[in-house]
Amino acid sequence: MTTTTPSSADENDLKAVEKLKAATATIKAELGKVIVGQDQVIEEALIAIFTRSHALLVGVPGLAKTLLVSSLAQTLHLGFKRIQFTPDLMPSDITGTEVIYQDPKTNERAFRFLKGPIFANIVLADEINRTPPKTQAAMLEAMQERKVTVGGTDYALPNPFFVLATQNPIEQEGTYPLPEAQLDRFMFMITVDYPSTAEELQIMKMATGAPMEKPKAVLTEQDILELQATVRRMPVSDHVYQYAERIVRVTRIKTPEALDYCKKFLSWGAGPRASLNLILAAKARAMLRGQVHVSCDDVAAVAGPILRHRIIPNFAAQSEGITADDVVKKILEAIPKDQKVA
Repeated sequence: MTTTTPSSADENDLKAVEKLKAATATIKAELGKVIVGQDQVIEEALIAIFTRSHALLVGVPGLAKTLLVSSLAQTLHLGFKRIQFTPDLMPSDITGTEVIYQDPKTNERAFRFLKGPIFANIVLADEINRTPPKTQAAMLEAMQERKVTVGGTDYALPNPFFVLATQNPIEQEGTYPLPEAQLDRFMFMITVDYPSTAEELQIMKMATGAPMEKPKAVLTEQDILELQATVRRMPVSDHVYQYAERIVRVTRIKTPEALDYCKKFLSWGAGPRASLNLILAAKARAMLRGQVHVSCDDVAAVAGPILRHRIIPNFAAQSEGITADDVVKKILEAIPKDQKVA
């Protein structure tokens, strides 16, 4: 009788899952030196990173969005740049520009490309909705293509490369809201909420006391690239694919599968990129928890940040105070996790 043993690839993947679970706990501990609470936000940001995606953090000023992103970059030992978006920011201020360079020996002149702040592993696009659409488009093109083109020459961006953008939801004056097609480029729209009473007291004590200790690096660039590859290889059962598919398809109000609730309160549903991201994010979430399989619970857990910027509530919803998150909650209640689609 012969016995079967896991292949070396399977064993390596299992080790990678254990490594990521341990690293996640260490990253959260390191971030705890400067960030209080925000466990959900940190997890969703890590999911975006380990799926080679981008995320948009939405919250009022003063909730440590910028500090969280910069501290996260420190724990991942990655190059970090912050771009403060303003109404006068030009595309070349982000991507870089060509300048005339004179060789000191030959006195010959030639154009030389000076790289902009987009050439970093983690880019914080602070208040991305404060800059005109032309500059937003240059930023989002770099996110999608992972390269910039200047003077007819393509320049590849570093690998890994992530954009974590912030947006203020309350200020309207001097802002240029991102169109839905551009928002779709972000895997997650992460809501950063107010701290609890206990958390706010702890924040006050930490921020007004002795200087806080800086987070230490936990994962290297090579570690992140390997973990991204492992996420892609994680198997997913057919019923999980079907569950993710149903979540997305019921939002499309002109299809037979649409929920009555969605027909009543949505003007537009989510596209195929939503279903792709549901599976990818569910894979990463499972790995962060040390699981070697993806469940429907993982899909449901990431549905909110994936769908809230991809479904458009109509006037009836707005008049009744119903938000995209409310619609997602109703969808998850209506779709059973154990139902298989033929």
